[in-house]
Amino acid sequence: MNFLKEIFDATFAIAKGYSITFKHLFRPTITENYPDVMPKFEERYRGIHELQRDENGLEKCVACFLCSAACPANAIYIEAAENTDQERFSQAERYAKIYNIDYGRCIFCGFCVEACPTDAITHGHKFEYAIYDTKDLVYTKDKLLVPNPKKAHSSSVEEKAA
Repeated sequence: MNFLKEIFDATFAIAKGYSITFKHLFRPTITENYPDVMPKFEERYRGIHELQRDENGLEKCVACFLCSAACPANAIYIEAAENTDQERFSQAERYAKIYNIDYGRCIFCGFCVEACPTDAITHGHKFEYAIYDTKDLVYTKDKLLVPNPKKAHSSSVEEKAA
């Protein structure tokens, strides 16, 4: 009797598995044409970080070290420097002279984004960061900082004038 129950249970499990297979067999196939067409991500997607600028084109980061302190993976390294009247990088007294994120350690938890009082660091939608050498996983400020809209606008105005 126990032998017949095992045969029945095994047959039922196989039939259930085939039913799922046949149910999906006749659905239309969804194909992503990556890399020709970039995938669409939800607004809350946590991609590679971006260091934001304010409306004047200055960096929002004031080197307060809160993002570094909030990072559970210890993936953020910052060195602060003082702004001068001749060279101004941010509105505050200080700016982040060096801002590195080690993506070999980053777990994309978002604590750094939540801790930032000036909204200087955000998650972008970039997701391609495959590399051959782990040393290249350390993103510097040059890679993280969004382009300056003022410089891009002024160069396009100069090109139109020429």
